Amino acid sequence: MPVRKLKRGGRLVVASHNPGKLREIADLVRPYGLDAVSAGELAISEPEETEATFAGNARLKALHSARAANLPALSDDSGLEVTGLGGDPGVYSARWAGPAKDFELAMRKVHDALADRRGWEEIGGPRANFTAALCLAWPDGETQVFEGKVFGRLVWPPRGSKGFGYDPMFLPDDETQTFGEMDPEQKHAISHRALAFRLFVEACLD
Repeated sequence: MPVRKLKRGGRLVVASHNPGKLREIADLVRPYGLDAVSAGELAISEPEETEATFAGNARLKALHSARAANLPALSDDSGLEVTGLGGDPGVYSARWAGPAKDFELAMRKVHDALADRRGWEEIGGPRANFTAALCLAWPDGETQVFEGKVFGRLVWPPRGSKGFGYDPMFLPDDETQTFGEMDPEQKHAISHRALAFRLFVEACLD
């Protein structure tokens, strides 16, 4: 079955209430002539994320918004996976920030968990990666998922204030700046979300 395409000028719901993700996804879709509107602007609630994988949660969120708005919807589920913590916080990355979405607290939790396991003694710093799963969903239930990963190490103390989430403590391989120090254009060129987005563009945009 051929992949369904989004048309220039068409409306697309960005199925997120996270301001950082909304900015990044809006920046990514803008050159393709899509009229992006957020789930929040349409008063669409946030569904409970009950899946065990990034892809599963992305699909859940995209379908929820697509059906509520009767429009195609693009969602993202992403997080930090730390090798020395067995992949945690993973799909629970946002929950580590607590109800207030305090990512300074979340980064401190990652730091302390690694300290308990002597993870900061790893030469070069603890290994980690960001994973992003993007899902495009249609109101009739059709979905397509695209996944991207970027690998690197963690730094402490965190550096920079330009990103969001765990960005200030993540140093991508072969880079000298954390995601928190990079300008948006530089981050968009190499990020996990950008890698997933390229696959989405190739498959779903004319």
